[in-house]
Amino acid sequence: MRVLPTELAGVMLVEPKVWGDQRGFFLETYHTEKYRQAGIAAVFVQDNHSRSVGPILRGLHAQQKRPQGKLVRCVEGEIFDVAVDIRRGSPTFRRWVGARLSAENHHQMWVPAGFAHGFCVTASPAQVEYKCTERYEADDELVIRWDDPEIGIHWPVAAPVLSDKDANAPTLSELTNRLPLYLP
Repeated sequence: MRVLPTELAGVMLVEPKVWGDQRGFFLETYHTEKYRQAGIAAVFVQDNHSRSVGPILRGLHAQQKRPQGKLVRCVEGEIFDVAVDIRRGSPTFRRWVGARLSAENHHQMWVPAGFAHGFCVTASPAQVEYKCTERYEADDELVIRWDDPEIGIHWPVAAPVLSDKDANAPTLSELTNRLPLYLP
C-alpha cells in the first residue's frame, strides 16, 4: 500500500495494494500494523455505511467534544471526498483538500480528528464505508455550510441534493466559538 500526504498535514490518501485476475480482485481494506507504520495510528470504534443516489452531497460534518477521525472508502460508484481544517489557530485553518474515491480505484482518505468531512456523489449510486475513532453523538455534531465562501470548496456538482440539516447549516465563521483549538 502507498500512503500519500496531502496539502493538509495529517490528511492522507491511501492507495491499497490490489491483486486482481479474471476472477475479480482482493485487497486489505485495513490492517492495524500496516496503517500504524504508515502514520495512521487510530483505534476505530464504529463503522458506518451510506448509500446515495444522484447528485447527493453530505456534509460538512464534525463533532465538537468528541472529534472523530475517519478512514473513508467508496465501495460502489464514485465520490469526491473532502476534508476541511477547522482547528482554530492551525496554519491551515479553513483550507480544504479533496480526492476522488471510487469502487474502481479503491483509494481511501484518512481524515483526522479536528477536520470536517463531506462528500458528493460523482457516479451514482455510491456506497461509502468509513471507520470512525469516536462514536457519533448527534448533540455533539457540528454542521458547516457546504458552500461556505470562506472555505471555497470546488465541488464537482452544480446543484447537489442536500438534507435539511446540510442546506441550513451555518458558515464556519458563525461556529468559531465551538471549533476545536489547534494543539501542535
